[in-house]
Order: sequence, then structure tokens, then C-alpha cells
Amino acid sequence: MDNEKFSRYRIIDAHAHIFPEKIAESATVNIGHFYGIPMTGCGISEKLLQSGRKIGTFRYLVCSTATAPHQISAINSFIAGECARNPEFYGFGTTHADSEDVRADVEQIVSLGLHGIKLHPDFQKFNADSPEAYKIYEAIEGRLPVLIHCGDNRYDFSAPQRIANIHRDFPKLKILAAHLGGYQRWDDAEKCLNGDDTLKFDVSSSLAFITPERAAHMIRKYGVENCFFGVDFPMWSHEDELERFFALGLTDEENRRILADNIIEYIGI
Repeated sequence: MDNEKFSRYRIIDAHAHIFPEKIAESATVNIGHFYGIPMTGCGISEKLLQSGRKIGTFRYLVCSTATAPHQISAINSFIAGECARNPEFYGFGTTHADSEDVRADVEQIVSLGLHGIKLHPDFQKFNADSPEAYKIYEAIEGRLPVLIHCGDNRYDFSAPQRIANIHRDFPKLKILAAHLGGYQRWDDAEKCLNGDDTLKFDVSSSLAFITPERAAHMIRKYGVENCFFGVDFPMWSHEDELERFFALGLTDEENRRILADNIIEYIGI
């Protein structure tokens, strides 16, 4: 890695996961088993910061996902506590389509000073465009952004077309579509998604799987102004993901926008 090259840029990691220390190792291992990918790190705050400092990351969008409704409140409190201890963090809370009171979850998130919601329909086992999920979007449209895991060729919960449906039905909802809009389903994502003032994309967990030429094409198709750099820690290291990003051969201005400027403009990190 050319340190002089990346030191010219501000860098924000728009997609990082953290867990309480007592469960971090098992949670990280379980993610690896789910995807069949060995994890690079362990999902605790200290390890995230250590990884990010190697490339000069100055802010991180941190989140975790409630796989069952009873976990929601504790996860939101944990994320808020980590943000209080680490000023580099910009926290997103969580809720679940099966929550008994989505609006109460949203009020907790806001009261804790968190800035958005993370959903992972594949982990949480609900269709991203189901009536139950729509209750979440109704509660946050025009109020909080939502970072949604998108795509998996084994499941249909977060298929790109479902993200397109949400975007159509909630035009004022700020959506951050992870993994270039469709992990392992990039063909589908490119066909049915496009960036605009509310629909944005991160490049996390994509650059290791598609060619640099394909990734650069998708970024420009979506609009460079609509794309964010993200690492998906602890799946990948910051050094490896930044090296993959620079391999795309984007212009200096495109690099600057994706590495920090776009997400600052979008949600004010």
C-alpha cells in the first residue's frame, strides 16, 4: 500500500460492525460461518479502530443487527455507549420487522443520539419489502436513514428488486443500499437500481468478488456522487479494502467523493 497515496484523502468507513466484548468472538465466527468466509478481525471497537488507523480512517458508521426483537433495546444502548466512548463513531441503531412497537424502537434510537437504522433482512428473516418492514419505513421516512444489507444468491429476503420497491414506495426515505446494492446479485442490482438524492450505495463486501472494471462501471452507473467507501469490518481489513478500492482506477476527484465527501453531504458524518 502506497501510504503517500492514501494519506492525501479523508477516509470515512460507512459500514462497520461492532459487538460487546463478551460475545464479539462468537458473533464474528458466526458471521463467517453464515457467509463461508474467514473473518479478518474480531468485531470489537478497539480492533476496528486499530484496523482503521492503518489507513487514516477518521470516522466510522457503526452498527449491529437484532436477529430477534428482544435484542433491540440492548443493542441500541450498546451502540450508543460505544459512540459515547469513541468520538470517531457515528452510530446506527436497529429494529426488527417483528418488533411489537417499531415506533418505540425509533424513539429509543433518537433519544440515544443515534443517527439511523441498520437492517439485515437475511439475518433477521423477513422480506425487505414486506408489510411488516414497511411499518419501519413509515416510522423513519423523512426522519432517519436506513442502511440495508442487500443481496445474497441463497435467499430472496433482500433481493435488489425489493430495495427498488422500497425506494418506489418511500421516495423520501434515505436508503443506504449495502454491497453495491446486491451482494452476489450484482447483475440484478445493476438492472433495477440507480442512485439519486435518497438512494445511495456502499462498496463494502463487493470489491473482493467482482473485477475492478465491473466495480468502476457500477459506481459510475449509479453515479459517483451516490457511492460510499465501506469495509464491512470485521469481514475485511481497512488496508485490503482500500487497496482494492484504489485498484478501480478512479480519478482523484472520484476518490475524494467516495472516500468521504459523499457521505458527509448525505447524512452529515
